[in-house]
Amino acid sequence: MTKWRTLALATVGFNFSFLIWFSFAPFTGPMAEEFGLSLAEIGVLASAAIWLAPFGRILTGWLSDKFGAPAVFAIVLGYVGVFSIASAFAQSYAVFFAERLIVATAGITFVIGIQHVSEWFDEAELGTAEGIYAGIGNAGAAGGALLLPRLFPTSWNGPIFSTNWRAAFFYTGVVAIGLAVAYYLLGEAARSDAKREATKETASFKGWFYTATRYGTVVLALAYVMTFGLELSMNGWLATYYREGFNTQNLTLAATFAATFSVAAGLLRPIGGYVSDRLARAERNILPVFTGRYREQWTFVALCFVVVTMFGMTLAGLTGRVLVAVAAGFLVGMGCAFAEGAIFAQVPAMFPDSSGAVAGVVGGVGTIGGIVYPLVYAAPFLANLHVGYAVVGASMIPIVLLTAWVFQPHVASVANESGFVTRDGDGGAVADD
Repeated sequence: MTKWRTLALATVGFNFSFLIWFSFAPFTGPMAEEFGLSLAEIGVLASAAIWLAPFGRILTGWLSDKFGAPAVFAIVLGYVGVFSIASAFAQSYAVFFAERLIVATAGITFVIGIQHVSEWFDEAELGTAEGIYAGIGNAGAAGGALLLPRLFPTSWNGPIFSTNWRAAFFYTGVVAIGLAVAYYLLGEAARSDAKREATKETASFKGWFYTATRYGTVVLALAYVMTFGLELSMNGWLATYYREGFNTQNLTLAATFAATFSVAAGLLRPIGGYVSDRLARAERNILPVFTGRYREQWTFVALCFVVVTMFGMTLAGLTGRVLVAVAAGFLVGMGCAFAEGAIFAQVPAMFPDSSGAVAGVVGGVGTIGGIVYPLVYAAPFLANLHVGYAVVGASMIPIVLLTAWVFQPHVASVANESGFVTRDGDGGAVADD
């Protein structure tokens, strides 16, 4: 069936986008040596991988609603591939940094795929389908951490490049261009012309502004800061953390340790979406609060678990045992997976005709955590590399408290309609008084 082909195509495209997005992470050691980078500068590089994602996701979510996902996905993969190839030839760090900033926009494909999948699946299946898409897609970071150091080892001396990271960036760029062509030729925008037109009609600036300012959109975006933003920060940082924090000099081993987090954060995400769907269909309460708000209850539980595991990450690191820290990282990844799956089960169910726009806002704002958190991990004023996780965990508590307020039944029931603006008589939006 076409909907399953769409799910497979979107998943493969996003999986590779995630791989190329964080393809720098396993090679921070050799790159630091070649360009003379300090540990703090590596933290900036990890943060920079997210800088363009907030605006890019917001824009491409809207563009996907307006022009259809296949064309937008193909364009992004195409230019990302070109700049990845170009970065393999960079001789100065300034040029390399600028080119990798553009390559890092591969992460904006997430919202394109979310929109594409939502155009083909019914509400009862959305959480599971989006969970499969995002979960397997996010696992591309683990694939990169596991595969790239082995395909392009430190001793690499190939026909074009004598350095492993340059070869990795060149060949992943070639694959990205090939996937761009495949997505454009095989993708279909929506399951029917009527569905396509309904989505397209909402793709105005007024319509986007209206949906972007709903209370539900805002709180889910902030929840995504502390989950997906956290995942991004860990994907770009953990290989360095396991190497520097525990004196693990073997780059492949450090990358493998980091991949355990990415595996959990990616492959377990479908469970988060499936549980949300299951609770909604069965109308089952799992908490004594938020009665009748089944998806919200599950999301809240997952967010609380993320906060607890972040404090656990610091405690595990302070033991000085790398395997304990790896296990703690796996639990953090599990919490991210469950919460992210729950959040994106709510997004298309709440906004069925503007899922691209809302996914763009939630996904775009959510990436801010990936910008800020690496700067905390590598902050020179911290006592050691382990303390940063607890600092980040403490910063998440206000977000959890905000979700607790919005998830109350009397607020949650109108969270997709009430917000900072009201709709005018022409279907646009005007600011509330």
